[in-house]
Amino acid sequence: MKRISATDALDLSIPERIQLAEDIWDTIAANADSLELTEEEKRIVDARLEKYHQSPELDSPWKDVYKRIVSRQAISGMACSHR
Repeated sequence: MKRISATDALDLSIPERIQLAEDIWDTIAANADSLELTEEEKRIVDARLEKYHQSPELDSPWKDVYKRIVSRQAISGMACSHR
């Protein structure tokens, strides 16, 4: 496999860079089971899970969170286009 630098990657077309990113992600996902959380990351996950179990009604389903993010982006985009 040929090695390329970040500078080399910037010389690629956008579709080629997207493909490169997808290829890199696929190699990471294929080995995801070998990734270990640090102790600090484990504490964060445990704390968030505990908070959720204490008050699950305070959380939102992913589809609702996604809608809020998209609507904020749309509002930001409109604000930027008026400049």
